[in-house]
Amino acid sequence: MATKKTKALAKTEKKILITGGTGFLGTHIVRQFLEAGEKNLRVIASSVPNWMKDAGVEAVEGSVTNRNEVAEAVKNVEAIFHLAGKVSRDNEDAATMNRIHVEGTRILCEAAKEASVKTFVLASSSGTIACSETEEIFDETYPTPLEIILRWAYYASKFYQEKTALENFDGRGAKLVILNPSLLLGMDDERLSSTKPVLDFLARKIPYTPSGGLSFVDVRDTAAAFINALERGRHQEKYLLGATNMTFAEFFGRLERLSKVSAPMLRVPKKLAMAGSNLIDSLYKNWNKRSPIQPKEVEQAEYFWYFDTAKAEDELNFTTREPNETLQDTISYLRENFLGEGVFK
Repeated sequence: MATKKTKALAKTEKKILITGGTGFLGTHIVRQFLEAGEKNLRVIASSVPNWMKDAGVEAVEGSVTNRNEVAEAVKNVEAIFHLAGKVSRDNEDAATMNRIHVEGTRILCEAAKEASVKTFVLASSSGTIACSETEEIFDETYPTPLEIILRWAYYASKFYQEKTALENFDGRGAKLVILNPSLLLGMDDERLSSTKPVLDFLARKIPYTPSGGLSFVDVRDTAAAFINALERGRHQEKYLLGATNMTFAEFFGRLERLSKVSAPMLRVPKKLAMAGSNLIDSLYKNWNKRSPIQPKEVEQAEYFWYFDTAKAEDELNFTTREPNETLQDTISYLRENFLGEGVFK
């Protein structure tokens, strides 16, 4: 009887775990999975919204830095999307970012190996590959520009996060895929983790146009690439994800045309911009106040973050929508949710 009963038991479906699944990118990945009919989702975050729970997502409220909570989260898991992180341009947040990005990733990787997880998809940043003082177009074959990014705590922590994951998945056991998106834009960035530069533009808080250039990508297109990476991504490979490369002058020009908010007219040479931002920051620190201008943000905006996405297009079926659609959706979302327009509709 025991044997028959055992055979009659329903097979337990393996879960897909999403760390940081309530963040900007994580929310879109969860939604796209649900829209595709995926029933076996689990999210670990400090707090999981009711709409996810109501949709059948299993919630684990915890942190990737807690070994016990991570061990519980990885039980019966087949694949992990590791998105948990902290975005900050302030080097004073270095300890926090290293704890989450590096130590948290180590804890999660060790637990994943113990639980025999098959696939581990890591969210990193295009900044660990594509950053230069010139308008050079990078791809995944380029080495990390350590002499540049180690000055910035966020990008340094993402580099060491990748290194930690690669050391833990060295060819035996789980497949590791690393995705490197550029600046994420679009709707539903409730914490302003990525879209704040656009909000600052709309609020006229950007005093001048930097001389560097950026890449950005729609969060919805990025989420689709992450889901595709589950099956299509190759072990220990990195994939750059971006929609377009443009100077800040062009970026602000597009925002101006779409939003009708005037772009900053002032152009400041790189050395003067850096000196001015450091002076203002020092003054505010003397007054025990937070500076409205962060020197590290100013410095980063003087670099170029350009790259090519051919590898992701070929291997992950990565496609992007027209950049102006992304910018318009970002503007509309920020205006309605953070600038008060349409509140009384």
